[in-house]
Amino acid sequence: MSRIWRWNTPATLASLLMLCSIPSTAFGQKAMPANADPDWEVASVKATDPTETRGQHINMDGRRVLLLGTTVQQLLLIGYGMQKVQIANMPAWAETQRWDVAGVPDMEGSPSLTQVQTLMRKILAERFGLQLHHEQREIPVFALTVAKGGSKMIENTSKPDGPMDQRNSQAAGLRVENLTNTAMSELVLILQFHVNRPIVDQTGLKGRYDLKLEWAPDDAPPSDAADAPPGLFTAIQSQVGLKLQPVKAPADTLVIDAISKPKPD
Repeated sequence: MSRIWRWNTPATLASLLMLCSIPSTAFGQKAMPANADPDWEVASVKATDPTETRGQHINMDGRRVLLLGTTVQQLLLIGYGMQKVQIANMPAWAETQRWDVAGVPDMEGSPSLTQVQTLMRKILAERFGLQLHHEQREIPVFALTVAKGGSKMIENTSKPDGPMDQRNSQAAGLRVENLTNTAMSELVLILQFHVNRPIVDQTGLKGRYDLKLEWAPDDAPPSDAADAPPGLFTAIQSQVGLKLQPVKAPADTLVIDAISKPKPD
């Protein structure tokens, strides 16, 4: 049984987060070792048939990873956990031309989110000739800070070097994130594409934490019910004790030095 997720452009990473957070064991699949650094054993990149109307989706079937109708811009968003404003010097074709990417990693097990990101970065370098460098540029961001009254997260000291465990769901206008052994960098990645600008961690928190967030996504139908879930910004402050504040601040920016269309397989 495979894991399939369809996305619309702003929600690319959020969709992948939903897909990769489903335990592989739920599909009878063994997870790739947490410390694995996979590359592609075999990979194919082909231009999407312009008459194809199936839309864009990710299909993960055991080791096999398939992205249909994706753009280079979306591969960058996935691979680096960025928003569009954080990518500079992108050619126009990279935003519009669609590609079908299919391949199998060079090690056993179903890849996690961070391992899928690794694979996306490597396909960009190996097949699209991506060369880039990082710069800190001042742009509109959300600063993630500790709210007045302090953090409400539970510090997890049981697995200081262990992986994060993420369980989430979305139904009937409610998004739920259950996170265990989570670093602030991982929380930022999860929140990143539920908002409309990059997030910069200014909490100063260096540990790993357990937390639960429940909120109504922006596209949820309005509700006057007394127990209706709050929006994300309210939920972060009331449930977790953190705060997202709009500011201008230096943020990591990917500057593309070279990229080209791949040669046909």
